[in-house]
Amino acid sequence: MTTSDDTGFSTRQVHAGSATAPATPRATPIYLTAGFTFSDLDESAAHFGTGAGFGYSRTGNPTVHAVEERLASLEGGDQAVLVSSGQAAVTVALLALAGAGDHVVVSEHIYEGTRGLLLDNLARLGIDTTFVDVSDHDAVRSAITPRTKALFAETLSNARNDVLDVAAIAAIGAERGGIPLVVDSTFTTPYLLRPLEHGAAIVVHSASKFLAGQGAVLGGVIVDDGRFDAAASGHLFPHLVQTDRLGGASYAEKHGRRARGAYIRESVAPRFGPSPSPLNAFLIGQGIETLSLRVERQSQNALAVATWLEQRPEVERVDYVGLPSHPHHALGERYLRRGSGSVFTVTLRGGLEAARHVVQSVRLITHMTHLGDVRSLVLHPHSTSHAARSVAEREHAGVFPGTIRLSIGIEDIDDILADLDQALVGVPVAERETVVL
Repeated sequence: MTTSDDTGFSTRQVHAGSATAPATPRATPIYLTAGFTFSDLDESAAHFGTGAGFGYSRTGNPTVHAVEERLASLEGGDQAVLVSSGQAAVTVALLALAGAGDHVVVSEHIYEGTRGLLLDNLARLGIDTTFVDVSDHDAVRSAITPRTKALFAETLSNARNDVLDVAAIAAIGAERGGIPLVVDSTFTTPYLLRPLEHGAAIVVHSASKFLAGQGAVLGGVIVDDGRFDAAASGHLFPHLVQTDRLGGASYAEKHGRRARGAYIRESVAPRFGPSPSPLNAFLIGQGIETLSLRVERQSQNALAVATWLEQRPEVERVDYVGLPSHPHHALGERYLRRGSGSVFTVTLRGGLEAARHVVQSVRLITHMTHLGDVRSLVLHPHSTSHAARSVAEREHAGVFPGTIRLSIGIEDIDDILADLDQALVGVPVAERETVVL
């Protein structure tokens, strides 16, 4: 079956990128091989000259390619590049845009691994970062310098659940000479939000989370919009518009509006080498086939859990954008029309001991570092994901000693609520969190 942009999301998540020739298995085959044979010298020369076909799994693999096609279709992008982890996806995307002496403007509410990458690793390569509150659009404008090569943010912030106004931030980049907006859409998935449709240039995901769904494999993906404009933004990216080191045609000359995506695929990803395993790609592809069903159920469950928790006397605050009490609720209704996702934080009145009691008392909900699983999960951000931040930084992010992060799964809602109900029994409530809204 062929698919088009007019085909429904759930249809494309099953059929896009699938091979259905008469002699081909209906399920995507796993090409678990380092390399591929060539029929003759001309075929190998053509592969190395134009990239046609497959030669080595680091640069391309049929299993990986099928999943990439499906993800590009679901995001509404031009092409997708699958890599070994979500962290690799962020790294490859940023290194495709920025180099020594360059600068990026980044949301202050991002995954701690990405924050560390920017502060510790990319800084050593000469790439500077300015962190801003992206809900303050004037602050974003003020942070941009002549050296700025990218804007970066997440669709839903960790941990306050703030919503990124994708169109507004993308417009700021456009008005400042074509600076691309890179969006980490892991929390929302293409089922809930497709940032490219609102002006973002590149979308990244940790495919280990909702896309795979089962918590068994690692993977990441970069999706480019295919709208690179050499005339408007070529001055920002000389590596895309200048001849190559041998004097050959530039990426813009060879690929036109697909130049940025081609550079990610042909230069950055294979040379830095975060290649995905074909087996992992297969399992991610299998997970994608049920993405809409899972995310819809998870969002429904999460809203029910958040609503229930907000009424509990043990709870000081619930940061879930699906609730009318959240300051970004109206923005969420504008961008997240199919649901508000399943990851959010709850701050308990009893502080650290209350959080400890709940985390160690749940029976159905799993205590682990992960999210987007079919299973409901819990974590204590203050002592784990946000431990490397100062007290002021944690509180600004909505993380207090009594804060727990929930990633709601697909279990029966009554069972999730029953587990939380029994875990809240005996929670100390004497201490009261200092909550800054």
